[in-house]
Formats: sequence, C-alpha cells, structure tokens
Amino acid sequence: MVNPIIDAFMDVMPQMGFPMPKRQRIYLQERNVISNGVTLTLGFTKQMQGKVIYNMTADTARYIASTMMLGVPVVKFNELAQSALREMSNMLTARAAIKYSELGIDVDITTPELVIEEGNTIKISDAHYLTVEMDLGGHKIDVALFLERAD
Repeated sequence: MVNPIIDAFMDVMPQMGFPMPKRQRIYLQERNVISNGVTLTLGFTKQMQGKVIYNMTADTARYIASTMMLGVPVVKFNELAQSALREMSNMLTARAAIKYSELGIDVDITTPELVIEEGNTIKISDAHYLTVEMDLGGHKIDVALFLERAD
C-alpha cells in the first residue's frame, strides 16, 4: 500500500522543478508522529481510510516553498509559502489517490492541515504506522502513512 505514495513522489516532484527523489528507508513506528518542524496532514476517505503526514524541518519546508515559487527566497512562512506547501501535499496525495484508483481502490483526500511547530505530537494510529524517508536533493521528508480498508 506504500508504493502509490512513493510513486507519487517520483512522478510529481521532478515536474515541479525538484531533483529526482530517492527513497531512503521504510520502517514501522508506533501511534504518534513527532514533528520535525513542519507537518502537513491529509486524510484518505471512501474505500480506504487513514492519514498521510509529510514531516520535515523548517529548512526543508523553506526549500520546497522557494522551489515551488520559482526561487523566491522564503524567510518566513507567510501565506504564500504556506500555500505552496499545501499545494505540494495536495499534488502528491492526489497523485497517490489516482494510483490507488488504478489498483481498484476508490479514495478521496481531505484538505491539508499545516502545522509549523517542532516537537508537536500528531496521533496517526492506535497501533503501528509506516514511515518512508524520502530524500529530495539532500532535504529529507518523512512520509508517515496509516491506511486501512473501510468496512
């Protein structure tokens, strides 16, 4: 179930002017995501339910926002920078939803929630969830993923 998320990174990020992402490691964690500084949380609904959380440092978030804004420096997370980060998470998650659909799983995604706060705790599951480390030109994004089939 993690391949559509990884594939979305590989498809979408280069189209937005980023270097080709590299998957680093995949591992299990328990219950909560601890923010590295900036998190974007989106939900999956319909035939599959759960969450995806894009977790990164403030430096990585500034790099992403700046790249999406064609190199405009990002010093503060103003509305424009925050909008760029939300758009990136929407594009990645929507692409993953399309890939799930191609596997015969009908899903919708929720609006992204952006939190800028290091050490913030976000509950993602009652048990285990999967984390995929993605490298984006030397910038790390942890993608936390918890999915289950809806009954």
